[in-house]
Amino acid sequence: MSVTDEARGQHDKIVKEIRTSIKQFYGRGEKFRIRHGSTNSTRQTATKGQNFVDTGSLSNILEVNKVQKTCLVEPNVPMDQLVKSTIAYGLVPLVVMEFPGITVGGGFSGTSAESSSFKYGVFDRTINYIEMVLANGDVTHCSEHENPDLFHGAAGAMGTLGVVTLLEVQLMPATTYVHLSYHPVIGVADAIGTLEALTEDNSIDYLDGILFSKNQGAIIVGRLSNECAEDGKMPTFSKAKDPWFFLHVKDLISKRPNGLSTETTLLAEYLFRYDRGAFWAARWAFDYFITPFNSVTRRVLDGLMHTRVLYKAQDATSFSATQYIAQDLAVPFSQVGELIDYSTKVCNIWPLWLCPLKPTPHPTINPFPASGYSASEMLLNVGIWGPAPTKRRDEFVEINRGFEEKLRTLSGMKALYAHTFYTEDEFWRVYDREWYDALREKYGAGSLPSVYDKVKGSSGAKKTIKDRVQDVRPIGGVYGVLKAMRYRYSSEYRRIIRDSPV
Repeated sequence: MSVTDEARGQHDKIVKEIRTSIKQFYGRGEKFRIRHGSTNSTRQTATKGQNFVDTGSLSNILEVNKVQKTCLVEPNVPMDQLVKSTIAYGLVPLVVMEFPGITVGGGFSGTSAESSSFKYGVFDRTINYIEMVLANGDVTHCSEHENPDLFHGAAGAMGTLGVVTLLEVQLMPATTYVHLSYHPVIGVADAIGTLEALTEDNSIDYLDGILFSKNQGAIIVGRLSNECAEDGKMPTFSKAKDPWFFLHVKDLISKRPNGLSTETTLLAEYLFRYDRGAFWAARWAFDYFITPFNSVTRRVLDGLMHTRVLYKAQDATSFSATQYIAQDLAVPFSQVGELIDYSTKVCNIWPLWLCPLKPTPHPTINPFPASGYSASEMLLNVGIWGPAPTKRRDEFVEINRGFEEKLRTLSGMKALYAHTFYTEDEFWRVYDREWYDALREKYGAGSLPSVYDKVKGSSGAKKTIKDRVQDVRPIGGVYGVLKAMRYRYSSEYRRIIRDSPV
């Protein structure tokens, strides 16, 4: 699949329109934000009355190059569309975000660590180059060899250095299947030790873990394969009748608590295995609506349980910003036990997601080893997602600020898509302000909000009348569901699975 003149012409036309809008704001000395039409962030943003540059139409794949193993992609292409296009050529991205609606641009400008990140790092580390419109309307290209400071600075910077309009994504050979091994672990220390040891195994393609409690968990190993299971059995996780993946894992290790379980599934089934239920976050929606959580109710409500729909419901309400903990915290392996002990004491949320992470070289907004640690030291990302143990806004904020302070003492960093309540001074003690401000000055990014402006939480803000009404159970939930029901759910990865040659 090569770039056609028509595709390139359409892309250039859209970029020209974006440049025109930016130049107008720049000429008037007005600040602006980027509107791209989708989000997988749990942060609330105040956007009323602000200027926007619309990039929503940049949603096409221009080229898949089988020889170079690359893909030329516009930023609003979602993961399932990308995988569907590349797999047709026998290729797949090195890092695939587990939520099919996350876009290529979102993965680059945010921090996306997934189960292959122990080998390749976060998603932006698999990008060869980007095309970017600067805040004065000029177009530039960035790579390891051209504007490398901007290339590394824009990764994870939330679109605050310019508008990304095109990316070249690295690919690798795809297989039909993934062979999965489930290693039971009997505690936090066992999980950490097992994960750390497995990161040294070069035969592994995917690696993550789930801690169901202090005393039970599983480390999940994936290896790409073109061989189906000998018994012909193949679990699926995408159909309404299927178990959510985390429940499937728990069932396997409960049946064999002292032994290894193995199975084989289709590649697309594996890549998007956490879509239904958003890992396990949607489980608490059943509690909220006082609805039994079982295979029957999950099947009946399946249309509302996919991440695209769940994010639509979340965006319509203030629930996630006031009642739900959403933190991804990366720390050195030696500090993980203390972080989990702290999380258990403060909010006692289970399960926890464990994702080993190859660090990003400093300077960067992405997680990297703090001073005193080797620059190549592996980090472990801990996903803490669940209902807060309080309904009070001030206590909710203090819990999140407590995590941020604990993270600082453990030489860790967080993914900025999540709740962030640092003061500006605290934020810049963690991130390199001198480096970041110098980049903004060099590339004229003053018309764009800073990364702190993008991620800061409204810890001191009073609730609006709408917020107070939505806090009354179940009004906020019902409102979110009604908004989500207007969104017609579809997912390209279901089509990939349907078209698989098995």
